[in-house]
Amino acid sequence: MADRVPMTQEGYDRLKATLKRLKTVDRPQNVKEIEAARAHGDLSENAEYHAAKEQQGHIAGRIADIDDKLARAQVIDPAGLAPDQVRFGCTVRLEDTETNEEVRYRIVGEDEADAADGRISLSSPVARALMGKQVDDTVQVRVPKGTREFDILEILVES
Repeated sequence: MADRVPMTQEGYDRLKATLKRLKTVDRPQNVKEIEAARAHGDLSENAEYHAAKEQQGHIAGRIADIDDKLARAQVIDPAGLAPDQVRFGCTVRLEDTETNEEVRYRIVGEDEADAADGRISLSSPVARALMGKQVDDTVQVRVPKGTREFDILEILVES
């Protein structure tokens, strides 16, 4: 079996809901669209048919991808861990040493990441630099715009 896919319980539940929607709503709707397009006649010049078939392939690929991730999922619940160091699933409050701007990130799995919502992927440069660090540590992170330096102000463990 390939590598485990770390995720929070929330991320696992969201993927399962997406898979259910794809199988019970999107795929049956796509089958109806293909049937309707076939009814229009000549398939070689039928743009609706080709678009529906392309969508069918996209849905099948997405289902396979999610099935694979769920099969390899390693659901990690940080609730029982002490907030003594940065770990998967915890929230970290940081201060940019150059701008004194405070930011807050929760370290989550790749499919859960949403930087605008403060959730960063475990594989992101910031998360990799933070892992294992403690409050009052300073970390340097190489980002596309150069190097940023953060002070760790607080580590929170949420359920």
